[in-house]
Amino acid sequence: MPIYPSLLIAGTHSGVGKTTVTLALMSALRKKGLRVQGFKVGPDYIDPSHHTLATGLPSRNLDTWMMGTEACLELFARAASRADVSVIEGVMGLYDGHSDGTGAGSSAHLAKLLGVPVILVMDAKGLGQSAAAMALGYKLFDPEVFLAGIILNNVASESHLEYLKKPIEEKVGLPVLAYMKKDASLSIPERHLGLVSSQESMNPDYYTSLAEKLIWVGKKGPQEIAGFARGIAPQTPKAFSVGATRQVGPTRIALAQDEAFHFYYQDNLDLLETLGAKILPFSPLKDSALPSGAELIYIGGGFPELYAYQLEANFPIREAIRQAAEKGVTIYAECGGLMYLMERLLDFEGGSYKMCGVFNGTSRMEKRRQALGYVTVQARQDNLLCKKGETLRGHVFHWSRLVDVPKDTAFAYQLEKATAEGITSVGLDGLQKDNVLASYVHVHFAQNTALASNLLSSTWRVKACSERSESI
Repeated sequence: MPIYPSLLIAGTHSGVGKTTVTLALMSALRKKGLRVQGFKVGPDYIDPSHHTLATGLPSRNLDTWMMGTEACLELFARAASRADVSVIEGVMGLYDGHSDGTGAGSSAHLAKLLGVPVILVMDAKGLGQSAAAMALGYKLFDPEVFLAGIILNNVASESHLEYLKKPIEEKVGLPVLAYMKKDASLSIPERHLGLVSSQESMNPDYYTSLAEKLIWVGKKGPQEIAGFARGIAPQTPKAFSVGATRQVGPTRIALAQDEAFHFYYQDNLDLLETLGAKILPFSPLKDSALPSGAELIYIGGGFPELYAYQLEANFPIREAIRQAAEKGVTIYAECGGLMYLMERLLDFEGGSYKMCGVFNGTSRMEKRRQALGYVTVQARQDNLLCKKGETLRGHVFHWSRLVDVPKDTAFAYQLEKATAEGITSVGLDGLQKDNVLASYVHVHFAQNTALASNLLSSTWRVKACSERSESI
């Protein structure tokens, strides 16, 4: 049974410094000459962007609710097998997951599935012996979670450390493995969608400096703890077994990738390439034309609201995308990509900017968050990803909403959200016109590889129609 040295960094709750500690640990391990693979629990895009800079390898998402357990096992084994050690950053608090209360999607759920040791990060600010009581609660809540020790963040002094360390080790039986002193300069700036992404002028030296700030005091080092991971059964590829049987020629995908658009799951891109796609990055901010021969345009999420002026100013690429849509080129867009395909974007201050105009209407930034959480997507009609009546799972997180959308606009999706009280409808989504689909929903293709193959097959239909027209 293969064993992949790995550990999971969890937190007592959001905001305790999980990302800072994770990046510090990744950097420390990389400085030792190790090949470090980063993972992120859940649907987040921004934390993995920082992992990628810290490790030098693309970070990957593992989400037991959105992707399913089999896909998580396969994707973990596929990447971890090529690394010396894997570091997984948790989501929210250790036991926080889907709002239905089952624990699906939580760090604890994934840790048990993969059999990896968990290191719990605690914010020491304002805490004394109460830290031991908190640690005990996390240890006892689910004995099946292998809690290997504690890392204390925001420690005020050496005496503060000892005041926290002694009761945790003596009364809880968990070692304090490491700590970071209180230092405001270590924090990554935040904005409405969370941390600022690594694409926005993050200095690589920042990650290296973090390693020096993580002071290890445990008897066992991180490599030794990672070695306690139990083996998982050999995984028969499912998500990544489809490429061998594909008989259709390669599809050229123009991938929007710059400061405004960079929210992509790495395994989504890998899966498309496995199916035969050729990824051709372009910048809606800087490029004046689409990559030559593009048959599919993929515009992910990001921060178009922060770059609205530059996006409007780049008329040639906006016009190229609009004309591509008119010619039948397949376009798939998520969240920020949807905003870019509308006629206009209104920013937080009410400034109005012209976008591509593929769809009629405006995306308007609001002062309050408009949606957050997992959703189940029911297809109201055939679309680029699935057939009418089929369902898929996704995640939404946005501060904008659509206004001035014509009443006859076709919506491909009906969204539902599950809570402890039951299933609730949360409205329509997925604007669709001809060969264009744009939605606020972020989707991971590993949950069902047919989603990716359906997306690519839409381009084959366009090519087939074009070839028939030319032969007449």
